[in-house]
Amino acid sequence: METTFDFEKPIADLQTQIEKVKQVEEKTKVDMGATIRELEEKLEQTKLEVYNNMTGWQKVQMSRHADRPQTFDYIDLICDDFIELHGDRTVKDDKAIVGGFASIAGQPVMVIGHQKGKNTKERQFRNFGMANPEGYRKALRLMKMAEKFNKPIVTLIDTMGAYPGLEAEERGQGEAIARNLLEMSVLKVPVICIVIGEGASGGALGIGIGDRVYMLQNTWYSVISPESCSSILWRSWDHKERAAEALKLTAEDMLGNGLIDGIIAEPLGGAHQDPETTAINVKNRILEDLAVLLQKDKDALVAERIDKFSKMGVVNE
Repeated sequence: METTFDFEKPIADLQTQIEKVKQVEEKTKVDMGATIRELEEKLEQTKLEVYNNMTGWQKVQMSRHADRPQTFDYIDLICDDFIELHGDRTVKDDKAIVGGFASIAGQPVMVIGHQKGKNTKERQFRNFGMANPEGYRKALRLMKMAEKFNKPIVTLIDTMGAYPGLEAEERGQGEAIARNLLEMSVLKVPVICIVIGEGASGGALGIGIGDRVYMLQNTWYSVISPESCSSILWRSWDHKERAAEALKLTAEDMLGNGLIDGIIAEPLGGAHQDPETTAINVKNRILEDLAVLLQKDKDALVAERIDKFSKMGVVNE
């Protein structure tokens, strides 16, 4: 395995053993088929045990995998075409958030999402997917454009959080996110939001208000990252695993608490193992929901969306 987390070591060890046995077989011309089959069966069993029993922290690690599909990957895999739109018409074009008109199986949509970048140079260019205020204002401009032309909106969430720099605060980071929460609540077109990687704090929520909110299987969604939570509570990152469990940030936790509408399955081992299959799962989920949401009355759509989020956090005694 090219990239191995600590919890994946048993899998990597077995893969190494299989390769060595195959090399011995090729070199000595001795039939090692039985040994290879036994190791391959053990490998598959180990994969099931490891990937089906991941902790919250392990899922956080998985969501950050360097090869994990990002917004542009999903656009390439599920959209028939895509026209990127730029700028917030006020400050600049924030590269951390991308968006534009596209079509999915012939259905026109506005796609908006975070883009982290795949290598060091691109990550710097994209500011590691951490948007400035102009990024959220660009996203809102595109959403209002979609509403004007009566096109549904799909947002793909993957960020460590909104950019926390001084210049971002000076340009109104909090106001920009708050404005998006308000405006997205009353958009008169269907909105589907999907967490495809990291869903951290207001940076994620700034494009996360929708009629349907989903998380991919190995993603997380929380008000704070485990590392930051650990540093606040214990003055150290050493307790990040404990913080991840306490935050209840996994897709299963979020669904159990009624904060998302469903979980989109990933291939065994994560979305990076088979991006095409993951994209098909995402595409099918979007099309199924749009078939229902596009039939709804606009006022009813808004009322249901507001009611959905208003109920979150309410306890009936």
